[in-house]
Amino acid sequence: MSDKIKVLAGFIIFVAIISVPIWINAGNDKDAPEPVLSEKAKQAGQCIEENMASKHMEILDVFRDTVVRDGKRIYENSNGEKYNMSLSTGPDSCLGCHESKADFCDKCHNYASVNPYCWECHIDPKENK
Repeated sequence: MSDKIKVLAGFIIFVAIISVPIWINAGNDKDAPEPVLSEKAKQAGQCIEENMASKHMEILDVFRDTVVRDGKRIYENSNGEKYNMSLSTGPDSCLGCHESKADFCDKCHNYASVNPYCWECHIDPKENK
C-alpha cells in the first residue's frame, strides 16, 4: 500500500516539474512584430515575390547558390520582372527597399530567436538615421 503512495507522489512531482515551462510561459505570448517598411517598399506594393514573407529564407538560399555557384546575378520573378540578386548593394537589392536592418530584419529574427548567418559574408549596412 505504501509503495502506491510513493509512486503516485513521484508521478505528481514528475508531472509538476515537466510542466513548469508551460506554467511560466502561460499568457506571455506576443504577436510577431510588423517589419517597418521604407517609403520605396510601400510604393512598390509587394516584394519581388508574393510569398516572400513566408518563404524568404528559401528564396535567399536560392539567391546565394545562384550567385555564388552559377555566377548569375539577375532574378526573374513569377511576373517576369527582373531584380538584382543582392542583399545589400544596389537600389533593387533587399536593403534597397527595406532600408533599415534593425527595423526590418532584426525585429523578426530576435522575436523568432534565430541568428541568420547573412552578415558573416555581407557587409552590415549603415542604418539610416
